[in-house]
Amino acid sequence: MKVSIITIAYNSAETIEDTIKSVVNQGYKNIEYIIIDGGSTDDTLNIIDKYKQDISIFISEPDKGIYDAMNKGVKRASGTIIGILNSDDIYANDSVIDNVVKTIGDHDALYADLVYVERVDTSKITRTWKSGFYKQGAFKYGWMPPHPTFFVKKDCYQKYGAYNLKLKSAADYECMLRMIHKHKISLAYLPQIITKMRVGGQSNVTVGNRLKANKEDRMAWEINEIKPYFFTLYLKPLRKIKQFISFLN
Repeated sequence: MKVSIITIAYNSAETIEDTIKSVVNQGYKNIEYIIIDGGSTDDTLNIIDKYKQDISIFISEPDKGIYDAMNKGVKRASGTIIGILNSDDIYANDSVIDNVVKTIGDHDALYADLVYVERVDTSKITRTWKSGFYKQGAFKYGWMPPHPTFFVKKDCYQKYGAYNLKLKSAADYECMLRMIHKHKISLAYLPQIITKMRVGGQSNVTVGNRLKANKEDRMAWEINEIKPYFFTLYLKPLRKIKQFISFLN
């Protein structure tokens, strides 16, 4: 199966080369690599140009934010499976895509485990996100898979839509809620760490951003006309405590 990997970038000169290398060095060779840049003004474009022979589609133009850029990539992807790896994340090893393809099989989507790492020294892990096997209804108990490990077959995007631009920091959560909880797509779980995510994600940089993200999480349920439990959106951030405990152990 062809796998489309989409990288979203904007002024990412500090980190994007690590991201690109982690994709082009994959052992699995049937990869369509798509980079959507928001019109970077730093050295990002020069770095991307160094790897142009390994990049199938490259666009650099202003956009309406990261989810608009993701939608551009999804629209242009021709692979059976689509994964998104942002420009400050990296795949954990060169067998990730091979293992994804072997595991996803006839399922609609796949998710796996993730580690948060320091921005400069990506060998230093700050916390571990072990997703665990999905049980129907788990979203109501604050569960969600880590989006950078989420691989979806293109026909799911065609059936259920991509990223909702009404949301600025939780469109990935809304997309997974819609596909997994509402439409009950079939999931495969790969119990391996496949992605390293640098600390400092958009929804967690400040307390204010976290509160804004929580508000958008609530909107995600409202958009889909489904109701969470009264405690659902409190449990979602509290689940992160387990990630720190898992790392310490």
